[in-house]
Amino acid sequence: MKTSKRIKAIKENVDLAKEYSISDAVSILKSNSKVKFNESLDCAVRLGVDPRHADQMIRGTVSLPNGTGKEVRVLVVTKTLAQEALDAGADYAGFDEYIEKIKGGWADVDVIVATPDVMGDLGRLGKILGPKGLMPNPKSGTVTQDVVKAVKEVKAGKIEFRVEKAGIVHTSLGKMNFEADKLVENTHAFLNTIVKLKPSSAKGQYIRSVFLSSTMGPGLQISKDEIAAH
Repeated sequence: MKTSKRIKAIKENVDLAKEYSISDAVSILKSNSKVKFNESLDCAVRLGVDPRHADQMIRGTVSLPNGTGKEVRVLVVTKTLAQEALDAGADYAGFDEYIEKIKGGWADVDVIVATPDVMGDLGRLGKILGPKGLMPNPKSGTVTQDVVKAVKEVKAGKIEFRVEKAGIVHTSLGKMNFEADKLVENTHAFLNTIVKLKPSSAKGQYIRSVFLSSTMGPGLQISKDEIAAH
């Protein structure tokens, strides 16, 4: 398989065997982002947990201080608060119309917020929404009576994450055209949240490794000293 000039240049500029500080990794990734679209800064955290055990299922949310740089499409499923949700910035809001649309396979949104009284109806759509990661959940703040707050938080950069079967958490922490210090700040906010979610039943080293990458760029390992500082 032929190696592109862009990949060759990255390999010449970047030592993939080295560990980096978060700020150095962000700077290197930004300087090597040469593709024709605005890449995301992606983070992969390998955790010393076994997600097969319910008490080690790491799942949570974090409000990135500088947002994600992505336009998030929000649907609020509610019987009584549709107008409030729309006024707060929701892209869609209502009940019967959207229940029927979802039944028909429609899921053209990034986040669904729901009031508690409609969860019985949405729960029956779990086979559709679950695999798409769209089922509202009280732990993530997407099942709430305060739809105004929920919509504003999601629009401002609140993200949800969960550990995968292999014990890895993947997420995006902003766009590569952000200023470097803003990406660094987002990364610290995310890692701090991961640390706070450490389960008491997790044995040994909790955060095994952290890698930062751009969408099309190399993965740079973050130094263990910097991880320990969290």
